Amino acid sequence: MTTAHTATAVGTARIALVGDRSPHVASHTRIPLLLDSLAARDGLVLDAYWIPTGDALAEAESGALAGFDAVWMLPGSPYASEAGALAAIRTAREQGIPFLGTCGGFQHALLEYARNVCGLTGAAHAENDPAAADPLIAPLACSLVGHEGVVRAEPGSLAERVLGAERSLERYHCNYGPDARHLPALAARGLRLSGHDESGQVRMAELPGHPFFLATLFQPELSGDGSRPHPAVRALAAAAVARAGARAGAQAGAGDAPE
Repeated sequence: MTTAHTATAVGTARIALVGDRSPHVASHTRIPLLLDSLAARDGLVLDAYWIPTGDALAEAESGALAGFDAVWMLPGSPYASEAGALAAIRTAREQGIPFLGTCGGFQHALLEYARNVCGLTGAAHAENDPAAADPLIAPLACSLVGHEGVVRAEPGSLAERVLGAERSLERYHCNYGPDARHLPALAARGLRLSGHDESGQVRMAELPGHPFFLATLFQPELSGDGSRPHPAVRALAAAAVARAGARAGAQAGAGDAPE
């Protein structure tokens, strides 16, 4: 894995790992193992590039980010650049690029949707803006750091298809989550709140009509020992490989077209 955008073979799935990489963030240290496992167990080979949030805004504005086959907004907030994180998410959402946001990625996916789709320009994340009067993403009443809990996926949702069951036991490492008062506005504009904990708090969200757009407050990268990638990670990889295959097919078709 590298942040350099070197040339890759046509059809190779390229994934942008957006986040401020740190050896002190457990989910980041899991990524190499997960990528190896996806290739060995599932035949899902990903060419991965780490993109710090401080670089993500420029990558989005230049169009470089749109060339990836998947975007994974990783945990590790507060991010060095909130603007960079939101720009990466917006690119994936608007360009139909398979997207997974986990923990901080989930929080910022909701924040991006609130600002750019719902017109809630004042929507804030309390971790980034502690003085915000009415933040969309607020401190949790009870910390979920080190917590495991049941998540219930809505019937017929992408979340249910990905998890393979209505109920799933998931691991968390976060102190912030969405304020329920603001969620109806997001749902009214098309975001599906598709997973909840046993008390009814939103833990998963998705975007119907998008090729693959899923966000989880829990951290699927921490599932097990990393040798068997969580279904959400595997689903993102499969979506990336499918996109790369379609892109390669389109390029081949264009090359065969008569002059």
